[in-house]
Amino acid sequence: MGWYFLFKFEKALENETSQRLKNNGREIETIISDYYSDIHDTRDDLIIKSEAIGYFVNENVDSLKTYSLLWLRKSAATTVSFYNKAGQLLLSTTKDDKKNIRHFSLSNEKILLNERYLQYLSTQKDIAFVDVGKNKLTLILFSRVNYRTSPLSSEQLAGYVEQSIDLGSEFLVRMRNKLKIESFLIPDNSTAEVRAKPNMLATSREAFRRVNIPADMNVDQLINYSMQDQRYGFILYPVSWGRSKFYVGLGTVRQDSEALLNNIRFAFISVISVVAVLLFITILLTTNWFLKPVNKLISGLRAFDTSDQLLQLPVSNRTEVGLLTQAFNEMSYKIYQTRADLKKKIKELEMINQELKDAQTKLVHSAKMMSLGQLVAGVAHELNNPIGFIFSNTAHLKEYSDKLFELIDLVEKHPDQMESKKNEIEYEYIKNDLPRLIKSCQDGAQRTRDIVLGLRNFSRLEEAQIKEIDIKDSLLNTLELLSGETKNRIQIYTQFEPLPKILCFASQINQVFMNILSNAVQAIQGQGQIWITAIPLKVAEGQMGKIQISIQDSGVGMDAQTLEKIFDPFFTTKGVGQGTGLGLSISYGIIQNHGGEIHVRSEKNVGTEFRVILPMRPLIQDKR
Repeated sequence: MGWYFLFKFEKALENETSQRLKNNGREIETIISDYYSDIHDTRDDLIIKSEAIGYFVNENVDSLKTYSLLWLRKSAATTVSFYNKAGQLLLSTTKDDKKNIRHFSLSNEKILLNERYLQYLSTQKDIAFVDVGKNKLTLILFSRVNYRTSPLSSEQLAGYVEQSIDLGSEFLVRMRNKLKIESFLIPDNSTAEVRAKPNMLATSREAFRRVNIPADMNVDQLINYSMQDQRYGFILYPVSWGRSKFYVGLGTVRQDSEALLNNIRFAFISVISVVAVLLFITILLTTNWFLKPVNKLISGLRAFDTSDQLLQLPVSNRTEVGLLTQAFNEMSYKIYQTRADLKKKIKELEMINQELKDAQTKLVHSAKMMSLGQLVAGVAHELNNPIGFIFSNTAHLKEYSDKLFELIDLVEKHPDQMESKKNEIEYEYIKNDLPRLIKSCQDGAQRTRDIVLGLRNFSRLEEAQIKEIDIKDSLLNTLELLSGETKNRIQIYTQFEPLPKILCFASQINQVFMNILSNAVQAIQGQGQIWITAIPLKVAEGQMGKIQISIQDSGVGMDAQTLEKIFDPFFTTKGVGQGTGLGLSISYGIIQNHGGEIHVRSEKNVGTEFRVILPMRPLIQDKR
């Protein structure tokens, strides 16, 4: 047992070191994530300026130089480059380690963007990846620059912007001073040969430049090695940049922890030896006169553990064992009384719990009926518009048909009066206006059909059993039902990557999307935006695939106190009669029942984001 505990203690020390290094890795990952957000925000902030679009269109290099200085002051980027719409470099501005600015441009020669990047940016707004240079890694973000000549015109390509951040020795020295660890960077590479002996960027020690790493090593594994009479341990922590990935090696000296472990080993072995001798002597002295009454007490304890009756042992003497037996009898009586009281309380709690379940069922039904009422009211409002103008058009259609029938009857009887009759009934006007009326009625009927079809797809009453659905279709059907509330007020942005179908209860998942999107619409006062993305998540080999759905709005947001309670039943920020506070609580239960996750983050006056993660195959049983 002693050696086992020493082994476990040594593992605990290694786990503590590994965990501490992983925490440092998370700090570096947060810094890289902040870089990514910063250059995204800088791009979105500066690229919308109308004069900036003119610099691209007119290829004004002098103006771009001034523009690039502003860009580098606001951004964490070390280099910003501008390309025209053909992919030709116009200007590249770099800020070195000493904050000196250098401009680079070509007048006679041409530097063009890679065709693969141009092809990718033709369909995507930006592309992020990691480039490997000499003693540094470069984080790169290419972005497409679009503009409109008028609010109603389509977007046109103005050019491209490249932002890059160099991670080299200065970055690693800064991390060493801040985190008090050694660190190095390893680019991600799928070939085992490169993974076996990667080139690393070290902070100060030459021996960090090449370390043998197994090709199949777990990134959480702590690697130990010796160098210059020092023992080090390090881990590899993965960091993402867009869709690219690289590793940060984090190492620390292990001399102090190993010295502590050796001292504990010596002390533990010494104590165990002394205790073993004393224990042997104690056993010899107590075997004859102490163990018999103790065995009786143990038998009584075992009988008490298996019986619900009151158990009392006879007190044969006034020794410590006798006092212990007397204490056992008192304890037995108290436990017997406590058991009786506990059984009574359990029965009372079961009755109260059943009453609470009945009340909760009624409240949940009330919340569902209220949501259904709101949904029906919205659908009725949406149906009223197309039906209204169809009804108004029927009067004109009847009038036109009556006049045309009169003309037909007149032609049969008095063909010579046809021209005068055509002028009288305004035949040419009817000829031009009648197709428009019919087209208007067709559009209204098609709109009515789309609303009814969307409502049917949303409810999926014919799909009460668990089955495969397309998440994209579910989201679009929900948006269709909410179009009356979002039209002319809220701009919807969607981004759906190719998604596999998932197995779930369709109506329950649609209810979750309806609750979240309805809250997003209600949180936006006046004009606003909602962003919806759905992507497949990468999982380890052998694990079940998952899909992540993100719904983000530009509404009023929530403070930290409200954010902690949003999934609590009956908690609502709406006025009396406007909500029951059960929508998000029910949604949370549905996602948990499907074996998924739901997360939320929000900032006051900025907006709220819900992230729902669903497995492709849920952990639930097929039940109603």
